[in-house]
Amino acid sequence: MQTVLITGANRSIGLETAKQLSEKGLFIYLGSRDLAKGEAVVKDLTGKGFKNIRAIEIDVTSPESVLKAKEIIDKEQGKLDILINNAGILGIQPQTAEATAVENIREVFETNFFGIITVTQIFLELLKKSDRPRISNITSGLGSLTLHSDPEWKYYHVKSAAYGPSKSALNAYTIVLAYELKELPFKVNVIDPGYTATDFNHHSGPGSTESAASFIIKHTLTGENGPTGQFFSNDIEDETGISPW
Repeated sequence: MQTVLITGANRSIGLETAKQLSEKGLFIYLGSRDLAKGEAVVKDLTGKGFKNIRAIEIDVTSPESVLKAKEIIDKEQGKLDILINNAGILGIQPQTAEATAVENIREVFETNFFGIITVTQIFLELLKKSDRPRISNITSGLGSLTLHSDPEWKYYHVKSAAYGPSKSALNAYTIVLAYELKELPFKVNVIDPGYTATDFNHHSGPGSTESAASFIIKHTLTGENGPTGQFFSNDIEDETGISPW
């Protein structure tokens, strides 16, 4: 049975991803900053017939918390097959380049960028013990510099000084990580689930959590010859789903 850790999985897209992976027969560590909330979610899921889901406390901004989670998974499984770095924050709004305080921008980067690096580096030891290790970093179309430079893009006017740049930085980090791991059986990609209706955006997005989770899983459970170092987006309207950087 493959094991997967999903950070920020106690609600919205992360939760739906956990549910769909459970139905596919994987063992899921449902990451939550608040263990009680995570356990409540798992209790509810278990009551609905979902299996092999365990809540685990993990705060991506705390190396101590991440190390503790890694020790638990190491003790129980001895390896990790899939890491889905889903945890993220939007940050204070609005986010203008002229007026957004540096501390507010730093707070967003702490979770969306540095937190993902912390989790990834700490869990690499367990991922390297897997025959088919996968790392999926959940990004956003708002992290695409190419699209942000195109006045014809439908989200061209949705600019932010913290959230978008944090995802651009994550995309850049993923390219480097994928390159460094290319001689190993890793597949490392960034995946944009698309503009989805969640608590994150006051349910303003047109997409469903079901579609978002399905898209993440499609580009995570890839085969031996699957792509690595790629940017996939559920908002790209062609068969490839490949987004420009």
